[in-house]
Amino acid sequence: MIITKLLYFTFMNVNKNINYLSLKIWLLAIYVLVSLIVFVGGFTRLTESGLSITVWEVFKGILPPLNIDEWNVYFNLYKQIPEYKVLNSGMTLSEFKTIFYWEYGHRLIARLIGLICIIPLLYFTFVYKDFFKIFKKYYLLFFLTLIQGIIGWYMVKSGLDKNLDVSHFRLSIHLSLALIILSFSFLFFLELYNIKKYSFKIPKKLINIILFFLVIQIILGAFLAGLNGGLIYNTWPDMSGSFFPNDSIFNDYLSFSSFSDPSIVQFFHRTTAYILLIFVILLNIYFYKYKLNPTEILIFDLSIFIQIFLGIVTLLNGVEIKYASLHQIGSIFVLSSFLFIYFKNCNS
Repeated sequence: MIITKLLYFTFMNVNKNINYLSLKIWLLAIYVLVSLIVFVGGFTRLTESGLSITVWEVFKGILPPLNIDEWNVYFNLYKQIPEYKVLNSGMTLSEFKTIFYWEYGHRLIARLIGLICIIPLLYFTFVYKDFFKIFKKYYLLFFLTLIQGIIGWYMVKSGLDKNLDVSHFRLSIHLSLALIILSFSFLFFLELYNIKKYSFKIPKKLINIILFFLVIQIILGAFLAGLNGGLIYNTWPDMSGSFFPNDSIFNDYLSFSSFSDPSIVQFFHRTTAYILLIFVILLNIYFYKYKLNPTEILIFDLSIFIQIFLGIVTLLNGVEIKYASLHQIGSIFVLSSFLFIYFKNCNS
């Protein structure tokens, strides 16, 4: 009866004019939830909790284990993977519950994002006049979220058979796609506002180069996390007294295998930060020279400065969780503040 009334109410209101406030709230909700799952995902990685649930449950598993028998089912499955056998063979059920809840929370937020993506989207499509014609690109958010769920399991699966951890390549894909979803939701959100574009267009090459190095830096950060590369060379600005890591040779940098070497990946991560900083200085020059909005570049500069500071502190403290998690969430502030500049520099 309730469902019948709901359907009646929905379809009786078909062809309503688009409520742009509801679209803004929806896109902002996706942005906030994806930011949250990136933070929780980072914490899950830092606490080595990502492999605590060894099965892919789409509809099952919404509720956590409610009794000792259900807990033992999950714990016994965890005992079968290399991570438990090699690293955590003495783990108690109580300790297992701690890592389980981090991964459970991560998956629960992922389910929520999926629902938030599809249910309002279907409602807007059926109720608002010409919604699909005008905003069909919004369906990209749902399809990317769907792919993200599949990649998430593909990542977890890489740590269940032979490896002690998930593949850092798959981890970087998982994180990168999350940030792509976040970026699209943010840009779509900005499009709904009548935001004045810059009177002087910053050269697209400079804008694209900065975006490119931001993306590369985030991917390298995911590589570093997946390889536990922050646990070595815990000095700055040198790497234990040298600019280059002392456990590699020049030829190592030229092969694809270099991206599986934690020392080299840390070197790439450091070097990319220095290169990025140079282009950010150039961006500041354009803002100053052509008197563009100083607040926007100040916010971006501040986010960059805090991110660099957190990166250094994280490294010097041997990837202490509180600093490492803040460093990861900092990438969202850096990316978002730059996307705002990127959006305002686009043609109207």
